[in-house]
Amino acid sequence: MIWLNWGNRADLMNISASVRHVYNPTGLGVGLGDPLPANQAPVLQKGSWAAAVVDELEQLPDDISVDKYRMSGFWDTPLDSILRNLGRSTLFFTGVNADQCVMATLQDASFLGYDCILVSDCTATTSPEYCWQATIYNVRQCFGFVCSSHNVLDAVKLNESRRLPDA
Repeated sequence: MIWLNWGNRADLMNISASVRHVYNPTGLGVGLGDPLPANQAPVLQKGSWAAAVVDELEQLPDDISVDKYRMSGFWDTPLDSILRNLGRSTLFFTGVNADQCVMATLQDASFLGYDCILVSDCTATTSPEYCWQATIYNVRQCFGFVCSSHNVLDAVKLNESRRLPDA
């Protein structure tokens, strides 16, 4: 399992002006690195509450964490090297926002030759519904496959039942 998550520097020296603009287009709101009104955690800053994985998801000791600084998890990160060193060629995508970071990472993975599967019931977005629908359409049409978590679990069970006993 690889956890790909925002982890900006406190001084934002790793963030371009265009990425900063996405998160605060008018300059009047709360943007990257700014404290959240509720708890003062700096938005998407490495190590802050505002960049943490939700408590309901548990990282296991053997899981790998990769910080990212762009919409795509492949730009300016070791993600591609890690996957190639692990010998992985098929990637399952989950997370938020499906139409932004998940989609950008999935597209780049496809461009790099990975087989991409979007697990639809393990992704979400805060964007309007039509953005979600366009994401599903574009993944199916151009970049890979879409399935549910039930499909994944059924395939794992089927594969386990077909394994030969150790001799």
